[in-house]
Amino acid sequence: MESQELNLNNTYYETLDENFKEAIKLVESKFSHNELINLLKSGNIPQKQFAALNLDTISSEEEASILLDNLTGQDGKIREAVSMRIAEFMNNPTTLEYFKNLKSYDTFLEAIIDINGNICRNTISAITNLKANKEFCNYFCPKLTEKTNNLISIIEKFNLQDGKYKVNKEVFKLYWCLETIYHFSQNIELTQLKTILLRTKDIQDYTIREKTAKILSLNFNDNELKSAQKQLKHDKNFYVRRF
Repeated sequence: MESQELNLNNTYYETLDENFKEAIKLVESKFSHNELINLLKSGNIPQKQFAALNLDTISSEEEASILLDNLTGQDGKIREAVSMRIAEFMNNPTTLEYFKNLKSYDTFLEAIIDINGNICRNTISAITNLKANKEFCNYFCPKLTEKTNNLISIIEKFNLQDGKYKVNKEVFKLYWCLETIYHFSQNIELTQLKTILLRTKDIQDYTIREKTAKILSLNFNDNELKSAQKQLKHDKNFYVRRF
């Protein structure tokens, strides 16, 4: 690879033409594993995106950390590409081991409420591979429920009919928190889960009630939750009552 032909700093390619030319250079060049890792560490947007998509595997916790550093706080193109590869690597028992640390868990907690739904979906898919990991669940689930309750408290104070972006953004975050809770409900204390569901079942936005109904469809042995499930079975919105 003739790396001197590539711009290896953090320059942002502002025009489509510049991005296209940069993409052609990347595709025409051959990169070793270490060179792809270096692009993820210090490349610009097209380079980091290209590196993530072309990385076949990772071989250490350090390399997993480099990927995770690009899962948040980066351009959306980078975050989405990285989230997709992390989901793939965490589906492999060997490379899954490299993500078992507190730094990873904190990053995942942030990534499940990304503004890009594909990143949320990919991250949730990735962490479902840790459902049997007690260290992860004991650390992650309490923080997840705390974040969820905080979002509920914010949303309950707003009139969701005013269409403000701030309101919609918080609803979007809560939506993905509830989707994560659906996958980890068995790892959350029933009293905490119950508090969340009894609050979200009455939120005006139907997408939140839909996620609540989805969780309740797991059929908990609790009278109040059974009553909430029955209530949502008669919701005015089809997508809610279908569960």
